[in-house]
Amino acid sequence: MSDIAQIVGDRLRAKRREMGYSQEKVAELAGLHPTYIGQLERGEKNATLESIEKICLALDYPMSQLFENIVAKKKSENIANQCYSLIINQTVNDQEALLKIIKDIINYKQNSNYRI
Repeated sequence: MSDIAQIVGDRLRAKRREMGYSQEKVAELAGLHPTYIGQLERGEKNATLESIEKICLALDYPMSQLFENIVAKKKSENIANQCYSLIINQTVNDQEALLKIIKDIINYKQNSNYRI
């Protein structure tokens, strides 16, 4: 499936887990089939806008936030989206730790002769 389907699926899974919901619970709230929710989360299916709207309402997840910074055309943007997808699936505490690590690496590179 496409990168966008995988990114949307990753984001929906992360939000569902953040809410403490099972796929079955989201399916029930959204009026969709649990198998379909799983397929979307794995990036196996392209969702309709109506389905995305139903899921976002069930998760109290603004669609604008779901699709924020999602279009990647340049290689650097694709790498940034991959990083985002990895990080968003972590707990808030782990996200904060990863942010600190990234900042420390950038700071180290800026204040030394470090070269890749």
